[in-house]
Amino acid sequence: MLFIILKLIHLISIVIWVGGMFFAHFFLRPALQELDAPVRIKLMRDVLSRFFCVVLVLAVLVLLSGIGLIGSVHGMAAQAGAQFSMPLSWIVMAALGVIMIAVFWYIRFALYKRLDKAVEAKDWAAGGAALAGIRKLVALNLALGLVIIAAIRLPIG
Repeated sequence: MLFIILKLIHLISIVIWVGGMFFAHFFLRPALQELDAPVRIKLMRDVLSRFFCVVLVLAVLVLLSGIGLIGSVHGMAAQAGAQFSMPLSWIVMAALGVIMIAVFWYIRFALYKRLDKAVEAKDWAAGGAALAGIRKLVALNLALGLVIIAAIRLPIG
């Protein structure tokens, strides 16, 4: 039962995080391009503030549930007297997941901080530059998230 709960937490957290990035990158951002810079940049700051608060929680949940899932499988193997060898797809998922969390950490605590300061100072050029950096790294994290999903669904190990 614990395994099922951990897997559900893990999957729902990933769906919300990756889906949110996909929505923001391919739908929200392009739709806002018609707005004047002050309105667009402030709106993106406000949207990202809410999304990043949720992603902070999701990143912790993904990390802890992932560790819990690996531990559960290891424990089940030990109870059955078997040797546990982590599949290559799990190793890829774990490594890329840690990279995603590190990239998010940089986005949230460096680039977003610059965006927030720029909006407060009404420095729209600096805000636009911060948003451009956030966009590039969100695209990277989105790509990593999709690779993780593919790695876990494809038989690579």
